[in-house]
Amino acid sequence: SFPKPSYFRETFSRSTAKVELQDPVHLKDFVLGDRLELSLKNYLALVMANNTDIQIQMLSLEIPQNAITRAFSTWDPLARASFSANRTVLPSTSTLDGLTATTSTLSSLSQPAQFSYGQTLPSGANYSVIYSAGKNSTASRNALYNPSLSSNLAISASQPLLKNRGSYVNRLGLMTARSRLRMSEYNLRAQLLTMVNAAENAYWDVVSARENLKVAEGARAVSAEFLKLSEKQLELGALSPLDIYNPQQQLANAELVVSQAKFALAQTENALRKQISVDLDPAIRQLPIVLTESVDIMTESTAVDTEQAIARAMANRPDLKSAVQNLDVDELAIASARNGLLPNLSLSLNYSAQGIGGNFLPTNSPGGLPDAISQMFSFGYPGYGFGINLILPIKSHAAAADMADAVSNRKRDTLTVRTTQQGIRLDILNAVVNLQGSVEQLKLAKLARDFAQKNLDAENKKYELGTEINQNVILAQNALVQAESNVVVNQIGLRRNLLTVLTKTGELLDERGIVIQ
Repeated sequence: SFPKPSYFRETFSRSTAKVELQDPVHLKDFVLGDRLELSLKNYLALVMANNTDIQIQMLSLEIPQNAITRAFSTWDPLARASFSANRTVLPSTSTLDGLTATTSTLSSLSQPAQFSYGQTLPSGANYSVIYSAGKNSTASRNALYNPSLSSNLAISASQPLLKNRGSYVNRLGLMTARSRLRMSEYNLRAQLLTMVNAAENAYWDVVSARENLKVAEGARAVSAEFLKLSEKQLELGALSPLDIYNPQQQLANAELVVSQAKFALAQTENALRKQISVDLDPAIRQLPIVLTESVDIMTESTAVDTEQAIARAMANRPDLKSAVQNLDVDELAIASARNGLLPNLSLSLNYSAQGIGGNFLPTNSPGGLPDAISQMFSFGYPGYGFGINLILPIKSHAAAADMADAVSNRKRDTLTVRTTQQGIRLDILNAVVNLQGSVEQLKLAKLARDFAQKNLDAENKKYELGTEINQNVILAQNALVQAESNVVVNQIGLRRNLLTVLTKTGELLDERGIVIQ
């Protein structure tokens, strides 16, 4: 602000649109040897620090913050200054012009200057202080002062009595801007909930792909062992040459599944690298990623009380807070519309003082601007007055429509709050049901895996004793692989459904220790 030195530097300096992007941070903190090792907590910390999409969302608060600054402009003081010089030469048309016998033209020079300062106050009142001074020179001998110097000080104030009266009405714009900033903060939190949910799902995608690769590699090892046994039996003559193709095909299929699992893992790891922007760092992006979180989880720790979860969601969900905050904006809009319906009645006051100086020709007394200023501040030549102004709208369709719109928006947003609450309740019910289903299905998947393992062991023993064909052993192997894959799917599903519950209750950021600055 004027007259600080920074005012001139910021006002007259060349603006630049250049944006410098920062490199990803803290990545090297988690490099151990030749690998990037990440727990879920550390991974999410890197996501919040480096994820480009999250950084874009963080910038969404700057515009509503700037709107608050803009709302203060209503009360910004304003100073003005002006100066001009005007020379006028006219032909003389009367003896009253007071010219000498040697000239027939009337020449005059006017040099007015004015300085003013004004401001609107939070109460709606506005005032202005105007100081004006001028110098006038003329060729006429009839002027009492030549050159004459004038000085004038005028003070005026106006106070609304109905429309725009009071600090509440005049602060509606500022309060609306602040309310919209809170809405933007809630919306940002809602966006971050979604983004952190997606980022954590990307983490579990890698864990799932890693576990699927382990299952595929285990199946390949079993197929390889079975092929060795079959080849040994073939050498001993206990197996027909035509029966060797089944175990060979089984191993080839297992190799294909392992290959597919490796490439699926590589894809999920690439997506994970983008989440933490490690793809922007050439020195680290080639390192293998090791995730330390286990896929196992204690099912007892996943118990959720549905009604308590709904209550927590109603208290924490940022989308509901944003909808409720919007009601505050509607109330402010109604107040502004109500103010627009009022007649404009205002009281104005003014006071002025004048002074004049210069060379007083009758007595040939010299003088100057100090004489004029002295007269002005002696208040010997005052002027003052007051007035009442009334603007009465006989019919204001625009103001009436604004009020109708404000009330309609209030009704709509009230219903929006209700439907948001209903949606939250349904979200929690579905999330809890899915979580409970995951717990039960994981128990059954583990039980099915145990039976599949026992069945395979039994088929192997019967095959070794010669009472079973190799095709049934292969079927048992496939059933075990499918059972182990189902366990992984349900373990990851349980993790994801627990994540969904935390997201739907709005507790995910707090639960993961994420603080929004």
